[in-house]
Amino acid sequence: MQVVADLHLHSKYSRAVSPQMTPPVMSYVGKQKGIDILSTGDWTHPLWFKEIRNFLTEAEEGLYKIKNPKLGEEKTRFLLSVEIANIYSQNGKGRRIHNLVLCPSFETSEKINKELIKRGYNISSDGRPIIGLSSKGLLELILEIDERAMIIPCHIWTPWFGMYGASSGFNSITESFGDLSKYIYGIETGLSSDPEMNWEIEELNTRSIVSFSDAHSPAKMGREVTVFDLAEPSYTAIREAIMAPLLTSEGKDVRNKVAYTIEFYPEEGKYHYSGHRNCKITFTPEEQKKSGGICPVCGRKVTDGVMRRVQELASEAPRGVAKQNEKGLKWITDPKKKHPPFVKIVPLNEIIAEAIGRPVSSSKVKVLFDELCLKLESELHILLKANIQDIAKIAGEKVAEGVQKVRTANIVIKPGYDGVYGVVKIWHEGKDVAKDTDIETKKPQLGLNF
Repeated sequence: MQVVADLHLHSKYSRAVSPQMTPPVMSYVGKQKGIDILSTGDWTHPLWFKEIRNFLTEAEEGLYKIKNPKLGEEKTRFLLSVEIANIYSQNGKGRRIHNLVLCPSFETSEKINKELIKRGYNISSDGRPIIGLSSKGLLELILEIDERAMIIPCHIWTPWFGMYGASSGFNSITESFGDLSKYIYGIETGLSSDPEMNWEIEELNTRSIVSFSDAHSPAKMGREVTVFDLAEPSYTAIREAIMAPLLTSEGKDVRNKVAYTIEFYPEEGKYHYSGHRNCKITFTPEEQKKSGGICPVCGRKVTDGVMRRVQELASEAPRGVAKQNEKGLKWITDPKKKHPPFVKIVPLNEIIAEAIGRPVSSSKVKVLFDELCLKLESELHILLKANIQDIAKIAGEKVAEGVQKVRTANIVIKPGYDGVYGVVKIWHEGKDVAKDTDIETKKPQLGLNF
């Protein structure tokens, strides 16, 4: 069976997070969006740990459900995961690395919390705690408590907080985790990269490339998800699915695997290109190379973008091949067949907002979004599978046209940079986006047959 999972979320106890990020709201919105398994997020925070333990009860091994679910919420599951900020020095350089920790039980999570407190770390100040422990040290700590627990390096290309990040990261998993790197079974792409951008990193050939939303509000949940193909839903099955590339390389049979991922357009991510937000300067990797990486306005070094950093570490150019299905959806496949396919989406509320000329947060957008999800199963079903005619009957021709344009990648994106999100334009002046070109951003091609 296939299950849709968003395993990187935050609670109301993290900084800059909506107070609506509570189990009942997350469960309701998860169903609306078509997500089967959600992250609890933030289980290191004492108040949140107590809250989710009161709200949730184990349904399957390592997966939890709301104790008294409302109609439609009884199928939603939660998995215990938390993002931890590791800030430390290694090899004479300051490191700020975010890691996602997955746990099989409340008992294991509680033991990890007690050990962090014992070592003097403050886990009460923020749902995403900051600790002065290295990434390797954190992995060693959790494995000593429960070998079934896992670390997945978060949004690995983000300049300031990613494992491969240009500003405070490393050039390899081995450099970061040392002799424990064999226990890193997967990485998270982050919003500013997609799987194809990771395919030519050699050490990722035997690791899963997964995507989750890192959402700080219910509306942002599911903007990136991983679809697992599981024999039956459980923590152990998900763990094996993430380990599958390594197990397969060792000649072992696996029953569980990553089927595909659903991606944010990486250009829309806020670190895709290099630049300076204060100076409003943005560079493609080629432009950055010509300029020496110096901002022409202030004369300082620009913030490195994900595209440039990927090109620095990749062994070859990206190799993806686009295939279109009967719904017009562009699937990006790996011709070397080392990694599962993926598809890119624009969130439904963004499509509706542009179609009706209203802000994303407006009540009219919400009403249409809710009506579509109620009548056509879920947001992900609408974006990937629903008949365009059915969408038009409910929300109008323009919204339906927008969904179709996103499916066929007939859109233009002004790439994000230095903390500024990219801007999506579904309807743009001039002709439609031609094959192998981007008429507005002039981005370097990624090997896709668009």
